[in-house]
Amino acid sequence: GLLLVALCWGFTNPFIKAGSTGVEQVSKRYAHEKWYIRLIHENLYLFTRWQYILPLAVNLSGSTVFYYTLGHSNLSMIVPITNSLTFAFTVLSGTLLGEKIGSQDTMLGIALVFIGVLLMVS
Repeated sequence: GLLLVALCWGFTNPFIKAGSTGVEQVSKRYAHEKWYIRLIHENLYLFTRWQYILPLAVNLSGSTVFYYTLGHSNLSMIVPITNSLTFAFTVLSGTLLGEKIGSQDTMLGIALVFIGVLLMVS
C-alpha cells in the first residue's frame, strides 16, 4: 500500500506541474480583476486541461489509498516511509521528463532514503 501511495504521489507531481503550464499567463491576463475572478479563471483553465486533470486524479487516488492504509498499518512508519519515497519518485519521474535533478548529492540522498526505508521495514 505505501509503495503504491508513494508512486501515485511521486510520479504525478512533475506531470501536474507540467500540466499547469500556462496558468501564469491566465493570472497575468486577469491581474487587474478582483482576486476571486482571477481565481475562477485560473481554475477554469486548469480543470479544462486533461494534462492537469489526469495526473491530479491519479494523485488523489493515492490519497485514498493512503487514508485506507492509515487504518491498517503502523502509523509511526507510514508517514516517513511514504513521504521519503514520494520525494524519491518525484525526483526520478522529473528526471525522466527532462528536469534537472540538481547534483550527485541529490542521487546520494535518494539512495540513503531507500536504505533508510529498508531499515525501517526490516
